[in-house]
Amino acid sequence: MTVTADALDGLLIADFSRILAGPYATMLLGDLGAEVIKVESPSGDDTRTWMPPVRDGVSTYYLGVNRNKRSLALDLKNAEDLRLAQELVSRADIMIENFKPGGLARFGLDYETVRTDNPGLIYTSISGFGTAGGASLPGYDLLVQAASGLMSLTGDADGPAYRAGISVFDVMTGMHAAIGILAALNHRHATGAGQHVEVNLLSSALSGLVNHTSAHVAGGVVPHRMGNAHPSLFPYEPLPTADKDLIVIAGNDGQFRRLCVELGLDELVEDPRFAGNEARTRNREQLRPLLVAKLEQRPADEWFRRLSAAGVPCGPINHVDAGVALAADLGLDPVVALGSGPDSVPMIRNPITFSGTPPRHVLPPPALDQHGEELRAWLAADKEADR
Repeated sequence: MTVTADALDGLLIADFSRILAGPYATMLLGDLGAEVIKVESPSGDDTRTWMPPVRDGVSTYYLGVNRNKRSLALDLKNAEDLRLAQELVSRADIMIENFKPGGLARFGLDYETVRTDNPGLIYTSISGFGTAGGASLPGYDLLVQAASGLMSLTGDADGPAYRAGISVFDVMTGMHAAIGILAALNHRHATGAGQHVEVNLLSSALSGLVNHTSAHVAGGVVPHRMGNAHPSLFPYEPLPTADKDLIVIAGNDGQFRRLCVELGLDELVEDPRFAGNEARTRNREQLRPLLVAKLEQRPADEWFRRLSAAGVPCGPINHVDAGVALAADLGLDPVVALGSGPDSVPMIRNPITFSGTPPRHVLPPPALDQHGEELRAWLAADKEADR
């Protein structure tokens, strides 16, 4: 298929967000061709100071979610800077912000004010706990991991609660924001009307807890910590081998049958205790030692090759470096370089593949106010003359 213009070519995003959820959303949209102007305070996005680790003195946290953007530092308490911010929003197709609910009203940058001058604007707000009773609560991922129940599910059954290894709900909320923006753009395409898109970390968390929140609201069950075990599947966890743990999964009867054949446990296939997933899950404490006794006879890498060849899902527990290496070995080409020469920055590729409008990886994450001079000149120019 012939490659056409970028999927979101021609769209202008005024990005007033910072830290993770908003910047992740705008990076994804920037990858797809939107022009993203990252509006920062004179002190910059908080994540610029979140270090170590660093690359050439710059926080890798900041680098990880800010490519394909241009930076403009504005002090909204300064009259001229505020005028430029308002002008930017009046020209934008999309605005995204994660101030505390209502925090932009004093600058005339709230939705009800800006929609008057720009009725087609897709105005996107990200908060921690919504705009009602939780409006005053700060929106940090860790707080939501705790409050949503995720931490109560993470860790050993008889140990303390743990946070996830990443800011999972920030990332999830950023993706929800991007989905909401794209849906609103489609509606605007049909009607010409913009709208206010709102997402919050707690709602994203409850949606993202999927089977666990469903277990509560539909089944009357309060899920609990099970370590690496799954409440509804077995095997679906790390199991010991001769040298290290291996993830082993039997998500259906066919996979369980193939696992048993490879382990030389054919008799378990017809054992009524393990006939069907529900029975295997209910009798996991009887089944686990039978599987482990065989797995411990050979090293994990050998089992990985044998079981994978037989169609049994399994895999090693990698560190991040090995995870990136695995993606490279599988032909996923996970790392892209943005920029050139000594200023080149390696980043993880956008995860979406298109046959006609592939993501772009063009602009490295900007320095604070790197594009300020040119953007101020553009915003100061007559709007109509600029079009």
